[in-house]
Amino acid sequence: RRWEPKRLRLQLFSIAAKLTRHARRTRLKLAATAPNLQLLLDGIARLATLPNPG
Repeated sequence: RRWEPKRLRLQLFSIAAKLTRHARRTRLKLAATAPNLQLLLDGIARLATLPNPG
């Protein structure tokens, strides 16, 4: 499914999240009840499958 860039950006930026730091690590905690959370997780998984550019 092809999304329009503005709509996709709005959906991704509307996901509630919190940046936390602990033991010199920065983590992004996502709200489990966010309506578009699966869209973000699918995008991250797709990016992880791409080959390393260098």
